[in-house]
Order: sequence, then structure tokens, then C-alpha cells
Amino acid sequence: MTNKNRMLQGKLYCADDPDLSYEFKTCKGILEEFNSTSFRDGKRRGYLIKQMFKKTGIDLHIEPPFYCDYGYNISIGQNFYASYDCILADSAEITIGSSCILGSRVIINTLDFPVDASVRNDELEYAKPVYIGDDVCIGSGVIINPGVTIGDDIVVYSGSVIFNDLASHGVYAGNPAVKIRDITDAERKIWKEKQTEYYRDADVSQQES
Repeated sequence: MTNKNRMLQGKLYCADDPDLSYEFKTCKGILEEFNSTSFRDGKRRGYLIKQMFKKTGIDLHIEPPFYCDYGYNISIGQNFYASYDCILADSAEITIGSSCILGSRVIINTLDFPVDASVRNDELEYAKPVYIGDDVCIGSGVIINPGVTIGDDIVVYSGSVIFNDLASHGVYAGNPAVKIRDITDAERKIWKEKQTEYYRDADVSQQES
């Protein structure tokens, strides 16, 4: 079994492998070009992301600088936005649903290391996949650790560290991140009213101009 197959199956593997090293460097070459693109060249950025990622939906926007390890383990749904300086360490699969937002400097890490130093010193490591559902907003500086599943309709406040799975429909914060409250129907109603107000005012502004 190759080191790449072992990596993808969550087994111990050595990243200092010729095939993995080649794929790592290939990804870095694409990232170097992506991170040097002009903000005016959104079409080029989209093309380069599609060259790296396993799957992408429509309306995907990632602000450079952006970093990942291989790219081919990343799948992203529709209507995705990632702010500056995000890191997706994709030794295992990272799956992100539709209508998700990553704040600046979010880290999604699939890579893990043996707790036994003698094994770790033999340059062996392993990886566990991360899954994020639909309608998730991850605040700036959040760290998502290997093997975590995040449900749908979730807000995670800035600076949180996620070690465990997060159930759907809630607001989370802290280190480790815990649910601090549900998202209530009353709260949704307030935000819907603000949304209606926004579009009403926007229509008035356009008419006045």
C-alpha cells in the first residue's frame, strides 16, 4: 500500500514520500500563482481553485493569501466565502457544505500526530477528515481540529477552538467550543425584519439616485 493510500485511509504514513512530495509541491505552485493574482482577476482565481480542489460549487470566493497542502481532498458547496489568510490542511478530506463563510485566519486541520514520541520521531503521521454542513459561519481565528463534524445552521464565534462535533442549529464559542445558546425563532424573526428593512431602504436609495 502506498503512503498516499495510507494517508487517505487514515493510517500512519510518511509525508516525505516522492509521490506525496510531488503533489504537495504541485499544489504549492498553483497557490503561489493564486496568491499573487490581482483582485481584478476573479476569473483566474476561480480557475486556479478548480485546478486544486476535488469539488467546487458555483459562487465560490476565496481571498488570498490562502493555503492548503494538496487541494484534491477539499470539496466545497455553493455560495462559499473565505476571508484572508485561511489554512485548509487537507491530508484527509475536508468537506464544506453550501452557504458557508470562513472568517480571516480560520484553520481547518486534518493532520494529527502519534502521542508516542518514538513513532512520531520516525516521521510518521496520520489524518482524520473534517465535515462542515450547510449554512455555517466560522468566525475569524477559529481552529478546527482533525476528525470534527460540524452540523448545519451554526455560528462559531471568533477565536474558538473546536475539538468535538458540533450539533446543528446553535451558536458556539470558547476553547473548547461549546454551545452557548440555540438560535431561536424570535431571533430569526428579528433578523428577517432587518433584512426586509435593508431591501426596502435599498430600493428607495436606487429610486432617489
